[in-house]
Amino acid sequence: MQVLFVLFVLIMHTGPAAAHALQPGYLEITQMSDAGFRIVWKKPDVAGRPMSIHVRLPAACDMASPPPPSYDGRVWSSIWLTTCAGGLDGQPVVIEGLETTRTDVLVRYRPASGPVRSERLTPQKTGFVIPANPSALSVLRSYIPLGVEHILGGIDHLLFVFALLLIIRDRWRLLFAITAFTVAHSITMAAATLKWVSLPGPPVEAVIALSIMFLASEILQQKRDQERLSERYPWAVSFSFGLLHGFGFAGALADIGLPQTDIPLALLAFNTGVELGQLIFVAAVLCVAMLLRCVWPAMVCRARAPNSAFLVGSAYFIGALSAFWFIERVTGFFA
Repeated sequence: MQVLFVLFVLIMHTGPAAAHALQPGYLEITQMSDAGFRIVWKKPDVAGRPMSIHVRLPAACDMASPPPPSYDGRVWSSIWLTTCAGGLDGQPVVIEGLETTRTDVLVRYRPASGPVRSERLTPQKTGFVIPANPSALSVLRSYIPLGVEHILGGIDHLLFVFALLLIIRDRWRLLFAITAFTVAHSITMAAATLKWVSLPGPPVEAVIALSIMFLASEILQQKRDQERLSERYPWAVSFSFGLLHGFGFAGALADIGLPQTDIPLALLAFNTGVELGQLIFVAAVLCVAMLLRCVWPAMVCRARAPNSAFLVGSAYFIGALSAFWFIERVTGFFA
């Protein structure tokens, strides 16, 4: 089990220092007239500078490249108007430099009439041709992978799930806890995305860090002859904090953007991707644990005992990291 902990630490440090992975880029093209278009181009921030990726519209557009971007505290944005002779249907859009990054770019094309067309560009696929006959499947192809990448890149969300795995020993309680977490964050993510409920993002992110600190303290206070609240009613704990994490997911989805005519479908696709990513993570951790149990059963048994070196070390690691995030996010209120 010590190997599992080391593996998890290494995974956590393969990404950026922030709690979330680098946000994807976002390009929105809105048709204003037969040949006129409004372009919104958002690039992720990298150490105080815009990521070195550049949008290139078709050569028929009189402004094929954007003006210098401005920074709003989260992303670098450019907004401009361009005229493209003959329109954009069947024309290529390319993100130069994307092939040298590890991020994606979500492209939304909003024609004057008809459904919004969405496309996800990656380092392996840096451009696409705007289809003349769009398919609704393009929304699913774009937003499901974005959901998977967000949860697998969101270290704070994964750390919460990992802490649940350390606390809950009964497989049925674990199943109910994961299900409750899923249901809870699905509810608040949908409510926030559809504008039924609104909470400011920075306080939500700070409280998410507190939720992880709570689970770290529960790990430390485990006893052999007495179950903690999180052990007796894990579904209640995971459901309560899952509501908060849902607001975090909604904030990420708002940064990415939603097709106005396909909001329910895009929301379902993104949430499906989040669940798939969560299941992938849980399955990976459980598979490693099962493998270790087969190879070193006695060691795993000792590691799972309350106050074992593994659990104490894990709790301090989780608590210290979440405390750092909490302080960082609270101080960000005043930045």
